[in-house]
Amino acid sequence: MVATYDCKECKESLYGGKYILQQDNPYCLTCYEKSFSNICEGCEKCISCTSKDLSYKDRHWHSDCFQCTTCMRSLVERPFATKDNVIMCVECYSNQYSAKCFGCLKTIMPGTKKMEHKGNSWHENCFTCQHCKQPMGTCSFVNKEDSNYCLPCYEKQFALPCVHCKKPITTGGVNYRDQPWHKECFVCISCKQQLSGQRFTSRDDFAYCLNCFCNLFAKKCAYCTTPISGLGGSKYILFEERQWHNDCFNCKKCSVSLIGRGFLTSRDDVLCPDCGKEV
Repeated sequence: MVATYDCKECKESLYGGKYILQQDNPYCLTCYEKSFSNICEGCEKCISCTSKDLSYKDRHWHSDCFQCTTCMRSLVERPFATKDNVIMCVECYSNQYSAKCFGCLKTIMPGTKKMEHKGNSWHENCFTCQHCKQPMGTCSFVNKEDSNYCLPCYEKQFALPCVHCKKPITTGGVNYRDQPWHKECFVCISCKQQLSGQRFTSRDDFAYCLNCFCNLFAKKCAYCTTPISGLGGSKYILFEERQWHNDCFNCKKCSVSLIGRGFLTSRDDVLCPDCGKEV
C-alpha cells in the first residue's frame, strides 16, 4: 500500500507540485501563505514564500516596500532610524529630529560626536573659543555674554586677579571692599574658615567669622562668662563696666528678670528690690 502525501490543511495531493514543510507537516504554497506568511507593513499584503521577507522588531516588509516614509528611498542594505514606529533614512531622520549645530547651523548627524552646553549643541570642530577660534573639545571653558572662551583666553581678556593669591578668578569670585577674591581665598584671618555665604565682620581691615571675632574681641557676660557679640542687633545690659546678655540679667537669688525693673547690687551680684531687702 502506497502512503498518500497530501497538504496538511486542504488535503490536496502534493505529488508533482511544490510544497513547504512546517514542523514536519507538508503544506501547499497557498495554504502555507494563509497560515504562516507575514503581512507587509508597507502594502499590507501577504509576503509570499517566494518573496524576500525583511523584518525589524517583529515587523515585516517586502523588499520593494522597505522604504523611508519621508523620501521613499529604499532602505534595503542602508542604515535607517525610527521615531514613533516610523522608519526613515538617516538623512531624513536627522533633518527632522537631530540637533542643529549652534555654530554652523547644520544638522549634527546621528553617531557624530557633539558638544552640549546650556541646551545648545555643536559639532566637535565648531565648538571653538570665541577669541582664538581653536576647538575646545573637553577642556575647561568659561561662558561670558553667550560666548565661550578657553581658560587662557578668558584669563587674558576678562579675569581679575585675586587680591590674596594674585591668580586669575575664573569662577567662584567674591567681592569684598571693592576687591576680588577667590572663594577659597576669602577666609577668616584666625581660623581660616571660608567666609563666603556666611556672616562675618572685620577689625583692623581683617575679616573674621563671628565665632572668632566674639572669642577674640567681645566682652564677656558677667553671669555666664560667654562672649557678648552685640552683632546683628542682639541686646545686652551694661552697668558699671560690667555687661550681661538680656537673658542673663536676672536676680541672683530668685532668678526673676531685671530688665526694665529697679535692682540692687551686692558685691558682684545683682538683686531684685525684694531680695535686696533681705541682704
